[in-house]
Amino acid sequence: MFDEDTLIKELGFKAVRSSGAGGQHVNKVSSKVELSFNVLASVALDDIQKHTITEKLKNRLTKGSILILQCDDSRSQHKNKELIISRFLELIKIALKEEKERVPTKIPKSVIKKRLKNKRYNSEKKANRKKPDID
Repeated sequence: MFDEDTLIKELGFKAVRSSGAGGQHVNKVSSKVELSFNVLASVALDDIQKHTITEKLKNRLTKGSILILQCDDSRSQHKNKELIISRFLELIKIALKEEKERVPTKIPKSVIKKRLKNKRYNSEKKANRKKPDID
């Protein structure tokens, strides 16, 4: 499929301050980790895989085909880096997973008969509600 170690070496990381309310810790520590990955410049992926990823993740990519992910779940920068790497690898595996082609099933004759019988019954029931035609 692809080599995870080579893919991880191609990742770019940036540590930034977490947003939101906090105390003295948030104001002085950059624990949020931003991961960036250039899909088209990747050496670990072949052209078919690059095309598949750009198609399936097109709403998550920038105009330059760069995937950006963020993680600020933990107060530890190292923990956030581990989390974001695992999320990235999971996202790539899901994007590269081939979907099975759907095989349409045949509708059984008994089901068709039952539907037509029910249709006929409802039709007769509604026809009986009308006033009789006196001619």
